[in-house]
Amino acid sequence: MEQQAIERLQNKTAEQRFLSTLENEFHEAPRVAQALLEEAQTCLLGTVQYLRPGQMRVILVRRDAGHGRSLAETPMTEVIWTVDAGLEDREVLQRHGHVALRQARILRLVHEALDQGAAATQEDLAQVLHVSVRTIKRDCAHLASQGFEIPTRGNLQGIGRGQTHKAHIVGRWLRGETYDQIALATRHSLSSIQRYVQTFVPVVHLHRRGFVDQQIATLLGIGSPLVVEYLAICRENNSSACQERLERQLKRVLTSKPVPRVKRGAL
Repeated sequence: MEQQAIERLQNKTAEQRFLSTLENEFHEAPRVAQALLEEAQTCLLGTVQYLRPGQMRVILVRRDAGHGRSLAETPMTEVIWTVDAGLEDREVLQRHGHVALRQARILRLVHEALDQGAAATQEDLAQVLHVSVRTIKRDCAHLASQGFEIPTRGNLQGIGRGQTHKAHIVGRWLRGETYDQIALATRHSLSSIQRYVQTFVPVVHLHRRGFVDQQIATLLGIGSPLVVEYLAICRENNSSACQERLERQLKRVLTSKPVPRVKRGAL
């Protein structure tokens, strides 16, 4: 896609409209406007009851549903899928192209399904992404070769939850890769990588303060499984270099944006 076409798509998103209003009408600096956007999204759109632009409701097989039954007899559940993540997807498209964008969406969708108690099939992914099942199979094979777990219904049975793309990316960051290097290797946007790291660091800090997993999840507005994953990544990457990188980021984050100050018995 041509650069001008990508820029036109970016300007049509709800996020860009909000940023433009802050910058042009309220005269906020771009970095301040971006921070306000992220805070507004967390406060106003953090629940699954409301669909954000780019999201859709789909019916998928429940994760705990066994195999061997007809589809009519298989338990189903409704989940919300973020098919288009707005500016983050535009960034992936601009930096890496259409194939990388589709693969990033596959990773996002399968783990969104898992977080909501469902298991997506390759057919489900093909339908919402408007491609063939053969294309999805090829993308999943490529992602698996890069070290990503792709927990579709076909391969979820017996392998457990697997490592999400968020934990995979945080692990690469802990081991010394820069945001640009991670973005190039994983075909993710810089903003999403930064968000994963900025969520991971407070998880570690709150754990050190004695908060349990569910309390950390509640304070940070994330799922308990992700808290467990992030803490496991921290334990696995315990070399002096990894820990030094973590301590520097902890100091930076806690100085610029303190994590919630809540007593442990208050939750």
